Amino acid sequence: MPPDLRGKVALITGVGRVGQIGHAVARGFGRVGAQLVIADLNAAGLTERAREFTAEGFAVHAVAGDLTMPDAARRAVAGARERFGGLDVVVNVAGGLLNYGPVLDLKPERLELELAVNIKTTFYVSQAAIPALRDRKGGAIVNFASAAVFKPQSQMAIYTAAKSAVAGLTRALAKELRDDGIRVNAVAPGTMKTADNLAQMQGAKVRWVELDELVAAVLYLASDEARGVSGEILPVTGGDV
Repeated sequence: MPPDLRGKVALITGVGRVGQIGHAVARGFGRVGAQLVIADLNAAGLTERAREFTAEGFAVHAVAGDLTMPDAARRAVAGARERFGGLDVVVNVAGGLLNYGPVLDLKPERLELELAVNIKTTFYVSQAAIPALRDRKGGAIVNFASAAVFKPQSQMAIYTAAKSAVAGLTRALAKELRDDGIRVNAVAPGTMKTADNLAQMQGAKVRWVELDELVAAVLYLASDEARGVSGEILPVTGGDV
C-alpha cells in the first residue's frame, strides 16, 4: 500500500518530458495526495505537464528555470511557499547521462555540463529548500544518484563521478540536517525503462527497472514510513548488481 502524503507539499525537479523519470515521480506523488511544485528548464513541456496533472485532479504549480543556477532554485522554493504555504519534500530528479565515451574524447564544455545538470541542480535546490523545510520543523530530501556509483561502467566516467558527488552530498547533508528533523537520502536506479532508454537500447539484454518500481522507492524515502532512514543510497536495480 503506498504511503499517504495528503497535506504534504512536494517540489519535484526534472518534470518536463513525458515518459521520463520526473514525470512518473510527480504523478506518483500526486496520486498519494501531495500538492505538487514541478520545475524544469523545458518551459513548454512543464506547462503541458501542469495541464495534464491538473486534469488528473492534482494540485500543481509549475516553475520553469535553469536549476543549475541558484536563482532558479530559489524561485522554485518560493513558488511552493506562495502557492501552498510551505514545503515538506524535495525530490531532485533533474540530471542524467549526457556523455558516453572515452575520457580522452571528453571536451571541457561537456564535462562542465554533465557536472552542472547532476550536482549543481541537486546542490542549489537543496540549499534553497533548507530554510523552508526548517520552517516545517522537518521534511525529506530525496536525491538521484545511480547504480553506476556502486558498479561503474566503461565509457561513463564523468557521469559516475557526477552521481558519486550526489551520493556524497546526500550523506553529508543527512548529518548536517539531522538535528533539524530533515532526512536526506538518495535512490540509485539501474537501467530505467524510460522512453529514451527504450529507443536507444533496442534489443539490449538488461533487467529493466520499471518506472513504478522506482517511484515506490522514492515515495517510501519521502514518507514517514522511512522516518528512521537518513544518509542512505538505496539501489533500485531489480537485483542487477
